[in-house]
Amino acid sequence: MRWSYRIGRVAGIELYVHATFLLLLAWIGLVSYRTGGTAAALGGIASIVVTFAVVVLHEYGHALTARRFGIPTQDITLLPIGGVARLQQMPKEPRQELAIALAGPAVNAVLALLCWAALAATGGARSLGDMMAADERFLGRGILEQLLVINVWLGGFNLIPAFPMDGGRVLRALLAMRNGDYARATAQAAAIGRLFALVFGIAGLFLVHAPMLVLIALFVWLAAAGEAASVTQSATLEGVPIQRVMITDLRTLAPSDPLARAVEFVLAGFQQDFPVVEQGAVVGVLTRSKLLQALGTQPPTTLVGSVMSRDFQTADPAEPVESALGRLRECGCQSLPVVRGRQLLGVLTLDNVGEYLMIQAALRKQRA
Repeated sequence: MRWSYRIGRVAGIELYVHATFLLLLAWIGLVSYRTGGTAAALGGIASIVVTFAVVVLHEYGHALTARRFGIPTQDITLLPIGGVARLQQMPKEPRQELAIALAGPAVNAVLALLCWAALAATGGARSLGDMMAADERFLGRGILEQLLVINVWLGGFNLIPAFPMDGGRVLRALLAMRNGDYARATAQAAAIGRLFALVFGIAGLFLVHAPMLVLIALFVWLAAAGEAASVTQSATLEGVPIQRVMITDLRTLAPSDPLARAVEFVLAGFQQDFPVVEQGAVVGVLTRSKLLQALGTQPPTTLVGSVMSRDFQTADPAEPVESALGRLRECGCQSLPVVRGRQLLGVLTLDNVGEYLMIQAALRKQRA
């Protein structure tokens, strides 16, 4: 995620903090300082840090449960609205998603019970209603009460069925278990999530005047729409081989061609990246960025072979499109040559995958 800074690695998972979280700390410190001086500022910052330490544990609950199902976590990033654990892939089995989604709130429940037990053992336990009272100053509580309140609120709030929050993922898993259609369950859960986002936004703007609630509403709305689109894309591409989507009408270059020939191809058509073929085999790729970089320092008569990338990824025509898309994103490539052996059969690009998705969406709409 952009504007994120690495702060460590725990259990094999990279931990990042987003720049906006640092701004939140600065804002809390400034407001607290103006109202109560240095001690209040340090107390406010410490409370936020403790809160987000609990958020990290919550996210590790998701990540470590996902690992049990063979799903790695790319990283965890702290944001002002909470944490985000990026799984390398979403679980396809609803029961797995149910377990992963419940793992985070379960961590909060265990921590809250431990705090309660510690308070009871030291004679400081009060009724949960008293400890959760909104009119009591948070910083006036003891550390154990603060931790208990944080965990109860965090676990309870995340169980609201507002997709893609934990409760929304639980709802999607239950819907998918009932009707067996993951894409349909996602669409239903996303619609409910957008409804909750609307309620959060109205409440934050007009009822409780809470800017953070408005920010959460915006996040839920955008994330619900984005994940619904992602699942629809996955469902559309499921089982589709590259040979059904790849471009077969394309231009190629030879290592002995001048860069001027590539310029002619760029200006004459839509193609931006060019497989370089020698004696029927793909030996390199000349990307648009490499071409422009070379033209900035070398004459147009420069040979393609001296500029092209010799370290490049390829795809097999029978490979699923989804698998190739993952490699495209990982390498930052715009296209993948599709080969059998070393013989070029076509090219797969993000653009033609997008066109395939639009055509399939139009066909679904017509059938409906």
